Amino acid sequence: MKSSNIGGQAVMEGIMMRHKDKYSIAVRKIDQEIEVKVEDYKSFIKSKKLLTIPIVRGVLNFIDSLVVGTRCLMYSASFFEEDEEEEQKKQEFTGEELKKYEEKQEKQNKILMTVTVILSVVISVGLFMILPYFIASLLHRVNASDTVVAIAEAFVRIGLFLLYLVAISKMKDIQRVFMYHGAEHKCINCVEHGMDLTVENVMKSSRLHKRCGTSFLLIVMVVSIIFFLFIRVPSPVMRVVVRLLLVPVIAGVSYEFIRLAGSSENPLVTALSKPGMALQKLTTREPDPDMAEVAIAAVEAVFDWKAYLEENFNRSGEKAKEESA
Repeated sequence: MKSSNIGGQAVMEGIMMRHKDKYSIAVRKIDQEIEVKVEDYKSFIKSKKLLTIPIVRGVLNFIDSLVVGTRCLMYSASFFEEDEEEEQKKQEFTGEELKKYEEKQEKQNKILMTVTVILSVVISVGLFMILPYFIASLLHRVNASDTVVAIAEAFVRIGLFLLYLVAISKMKDIQRVFMYHGAEHKCINCVEHGMDLTVENVMKSSRLHKRCGTSFLLIVMVVSIIFFLFIRVPSPVMRVVVRLLLVPVIAGVSYEFIRLAGSSENPLVTALSKPGMALQKLTTREPDPDMAEVAIAAVEAVFDWKAYLEENFNRSGEKAKEESA
């Protein structure tokens, strides 16, 4: 399998795909038309040198992805949240008033996005990094050793993570997002396995992929367990501080593994990737053909898959299509 360096995420009734300095958002609207928007990928990271430093680039890319992902989610949601009252309000404005109103709305959306990103990080760190420590620390009351507490913390952390995934997978709206998540993976797998990008080929491709964010989150859990098993401090307060300080390092190390896994066929790397791939069975669902169409539209807006097939598989898109038939 040849890595295409294209990645994405599911959004509300659609998919975001990113390749190099462009990203697209394809959304299936209420009237069943597919709306496709293409934007330049403007990173908050101005120094290209930072993106070459292992660990550091992982932290920066994670923040970048979180910001862009939140922006894309808000954009997709805008197709379904705007009610008749809001639409009528817009019609009452003159050209200049409408422009001011839209600028005001954009500023409010930026503030909302910033708050959402910050809250997401705070809640995630609190739920999966700090809370497991406090729960496991209760074992000190029965004179459990630090090693036992550290192992218990590891089990609590993994348990909370799995419980969270199972809980959200039961929600109807989230199930549709997971179906689009599956369509995203199928599209990327289709191209990376040398097949023509058609609905038929996408539907028969795997919905599991090594570079998935779900795998990244599981690796974060595992890396954090390893770190906290070996890094010990006597003070309870300092234990919390150390966990907070190590969050960027853990994210950076996890990113490096996912980056390696996405481009390596090494048996050891493949074996280590399997738990994350298995976990994707919770966060992806088999999509329907309509969702595959949306995924294809998102890919084609930013990625020349025919040129990719010709370069990496020594064949044109048409030839790939014939061979896959």
